[in-house]
Amino acid sequence: MAGALQYIAADAIARDVGRAVRVPSITGSERAVAAEVVAIAAELGLQAELVEFDLDALRRAPGYPGEEAPRDELVGALVTLPGRDPGAPRLALNGHIDVVAAGTEPWQRDPWSGAVAGGCVHGRGSLDMKGGLIAALHAMGALRAAGVRLPGDVVLQAVPAEEDGGLGTFAALQRDDDFAAALIPEPTELRIVCAHGGALTFTGTVRGKTAHAALRLEGVSAIDRYMPIHAALHEHERSINARPRHPLLADHPLPYPLLVGQLQAGRWSSQVPEELTFEGRLGVPVGQTLEDARAGLERAVAAAADDHGPPVQIVWSGGQFAPGETALDDPWVTLVQDAAAAELGAPPPLVGVGYGCDMRLFCARGIPCVLFGPSGIELAHAVDERVAIAGLAATARVIVRCVLAFATR
Repeated sequence: MAGALQYIAADAIARDVGRAVRVPSITGSERAVAAEVVAIAAELGLQAELVEFDLDALRRAPGYPGEEAPRDELVGALVTLPGRDPGAPRLALNGHIDVVAAGTEPWQRDPWSGAVAGGCVHGRGSLDMKGGLIAALHAMGALRAAGVRLPGDVVLQAVPAEEDGGLGTFAALQRDDDFAAALIPEPTELRIVCAHGGALTFTGTVRGKTAHAALRLEGVSAIDRYMPIHAALHEHERSINARPRHPLLADHPLPYPLLVGQLQAGRWSSQVPEELTFEGRLGVPVGQTLEDARAGLERAVAAAADDHGPPVQIVWSGGQFAPGETALDDPWVTLVQDAAAAELGAPPPLVGVGYGCDMRLFCARGIPCVLFGPSGIELAHAVDERVAIAGLAATARVIVRCVLAFATR
């Protein structure tokens, strides 16, 4: 154990996270950073390959998780620390290489600087989640440098398209899902996430009848028709969150939000608006199917709509994040908690989160999976995103402990 841990170098992890941050990789354009991951892996003496997935075939595959960002290719990287026994259980590490845009608010530093300063690596994607990905890569490099011979393979999937639905992990698992367990070093405040909610994107269309404003009563305002629907959506959110919750989400004030984020209506201030569209995100409780979640929202909208126009149309588009969970008594959860306790001095709590992530794609295939990674989740997708180097080093060391414990269980 000590032999591998001594090869974890915080400054080297920070350097390589900075390298990855300096390669912009907004969802839909991940090829260049995938190549950078391959280059870093090669420098650590690891087997790595750039992988181009068949995008058309994936879009036709059962279970296709949807997508939102425009793309004409799907490119990731696979890094392997080979085991000595082809029949031994294999372990997956997974991290996404795509990031959200920097936005229009001013940053203190260039969003793509990858600067190492003040004990942190700065820039878009440093926390979410190039930092955790590079920490996992260095954990594998430390095991190789120490000459550890594992029974089974350890495979790091550096995947695109997590932010808009998880198509990258879906593709990686379509290619190879022969894993006994998986760990994703998303930012979790050094806690172990064993359950997460889901999320669905929807668009609704409300139709009315146009008329001149001076003859308003001759028309039917789509805005007026929408108002009771908006109230019904608030009530539907309340009912979703009033149902019995997963124990790991019991203390969350609002684990499953329902948000209407966009409204479009009207053409002119003196014309009754004949159409309104509303777009939003529906939180999906742990344990609920996507089909039931869709049906529940559609029923709520239909019950609130009046009969002064055609029925309201609901279309489900974009990323379709199912919930996911790994049983708290699963041996993999115990192993990760024990490994983290050995590093941190106390067992980290087992928690649940309300957001969707790629964990559920492993769970859907019967592969126990947890999230564990550095602190700072409030900076994910935010201005001045950064990640503490100490947290990255701790994450890498915990992963080393997990791999060694997995190899001897």
